[in-house]
Amino acid sequence: MHIFYTPDITQNTYTLNEEESKHCVRVLRVAVGSVVNLVDGKGGFYTAEITSDNPKKVSLSILNVEKEFHKRNHYLHIAVAPTKNIDRIEWFLEKATELGIDEITPIITDRSERRIVKEDRLNKVITSAVKQSIKAYHPKLNDAISFNDFLKEPFEGEQLIAHCIDNGEKQYISKLVAPHQKYLILIGPEGDFTPEEVNLALNKGFKALTLGDNRLRTETAALAVCFEINYLNR
Repeated sequence: MHIFYTPDITQNTYTLNEEESKHCVRVLRVAVGSVVNLVDGKGGFYTAEITSDNPKKVSLSILNVEKEFHKRNHYLHIAVAPTKNIDRIEWFLEKATELGIDEITPIITDRSERRIVKEDRLNKVITSAVKQSIKAYHPKLNDAISFNDFLKEPFEGEQLIAHCIDNGEKQYISKLVAPHQKYLILIGPEGDFTPEEVNLALNKGFKALTLGDNRLRTETAALAVCFEINYLNR
């Protein structure tokens, strides 16, 4: 199954851009009459037939459209501190997209080892994972933002912060939230959130979350949260 990401599709016909056209014809060897699939990142899953196999301008005719294709019954937003090694956060984005996630925000904390994030590069990782895992919804990647500024942003739903500080009761996800809700979960850097950051989040209404006794890397913790939320809403 060949899938192309076409976020600007609006008509019964569509033309792939030059990069996708070249990949379609030169790499995938797709020709006129072949049937492929398109996703618009907003829930639309399209079946289309190739009407022109020009390697610079592949044209398609839409045969069928499915709306809200595999729409999930919940909304997951993970705000995570970018890792020093960018490959690790790319790995998280790829796997989280495969599992199911709606929104990701890179947050810059007091102990963050990386403070600059190239969103264009990370979005390409997400797009590739969308196509590979046959997802019709493209997760939203927000610009990096400071932890303090992020907490000022409005959010309606369950709000959790995962941390390792022994400063009060923490519970597992299954004990903190109900299924079929909107969730916002904060994941800190390798050195964890500072006590001040944890207290700030708790004062904003966040609930303290534990991921168990094992000390996890940032990307592992974020992916564990992604898996648990999706499992809870299965």
